[in-house]
Amino acid sequence: GLTVIFHQDKTTPMAMVNIMYNVGARDEEENRTGFAHLFEHLMFGGSKNIPSYDTPLQNAGGECNAFTSNDITNYYNHLPVQNIETALWLESDRMKELAFTPESLEVQRNVVIEEFKQRYLNQPYGDIWLKFRPVIYSKHPYKWATIGKDISHIEKATLDEVKAFFYKFYAPANAVLVIAGNLEFEAVQTLVHKWFDDIPNREKYIRNLPVEPKQTETKRLTLERPVPSSAIYMVFRVGNRISRDHYIGDLASDIIAGSHSSRLYKELIVKEKKFTSISAYISGDMEESLFVISGHVADGVSVEEGEELIWNSLNALKIESINDRELTKVKNKHKTGKVFSEQSILNRVINIAYFETLGCLDQIDLELDKYDRINVEDVKDFVDNKLKLENASILHVIAKK
Repeated sequence: GLTVIFHQDKTTPMAMVNIMYNVGARDEEENRTGFAHLFEHLMFGGSKNIPSYDTPLQNAGGECNAFTSNDITNYYNHLPVQNIETALWLESDRMKELAFTPESLEVQRNVVIEEFKQRYLNQPYGDIWLKFRPVIYSKHPYKWATIGKDISHIEKATLDEVKAFFYKFYAPANAVLVIAGNLEFEAVQTLVHKWFDDIPNREKYIRNLPVEPKQTETKRLTLERPVPSSAIYMVFRVGNRISRDHYIGDLASDIIAGSHSSRLYKELIVKEKKFTSISAYISGDMEESLFVISGHVADGVSVEEGEELIWNSLNALKIESINDRELTKVKNKHKTGKVFSEQSILNRVINIAYFETLGCLDQIDLELDKYDRINVEDVKDFVDNKLKLENASILHVIAKK
């Protein structure tokens, strides 16, 4: 049941072995969150036959890392091509069965708890999204962050719960393996059969998540925090990563607040001097994505005034629309970014695994074309229909005096 993709690259002496598991924070139980992220760490704590993951890989001249999101968990290995079998041996053994020792769980549990405290509880603005997500989402599991909803969920995780999570999600049928480098197809095929054939094909996980109701009115949250300056977060729900919304929203975010030449930067920072920072981006999630505008207001400016100024700028954009020059500029920025990112073999294999997990690998080389087909009317319609008050969730963070 394992999906394997070979990407031949004869220009590099290095090889990549990347495994993307189709499991993220959205697949957790609401009273046991943070497990996908915990497993990002546990997978390096030793497997049944290999007590240390890092040591053999480092001895082979390689390095590894991983990341988790609400949608997926990804592990990658980068090593000299002649040593690729080391990475396949390591990945196959931990896909088959982890060590599942109380000691490993305790070590990684403490690492995750410290990360939770350091990144989310003990730094300015750190808990913003922990508090804001449940406002944006009422039913969908995107309402908790990848780190988890509550630190107690990881503190109370048992070895039996960890084992159940592993066997449910870390199965061949729930994974995409991408191998890249100066190799030949037949050799790769032989190695994959050698190391992965004997892994049991456990029952395939079928995702059935609650659907988030359509938003029809503004949602609001106000927090008071000991932060350097007051801030505003405005979030709008838009289409998923492969929808037309994503590509239009990506360009619109750059026009609105993606650089020093963007509309909001020139208006609210350079001209009005009401903000000290302003940005916009699209989250690009596999299900419903978020279009985010955030900024820090200048001293003496209230969050209410700051929000009104953002709305005024958005409304002006709806009336004046944008011009072809603005749109061409951000399209060129995306083209340049795409070309440079493709120079990295790591970026390529992650993109291949991601699009295969999305179920649309055939679309991977059509992204620039999708951006090219967007015109100024498309952007205007997006701003008119998506960036409106009834589709907004708004957070005011007020700095304590």
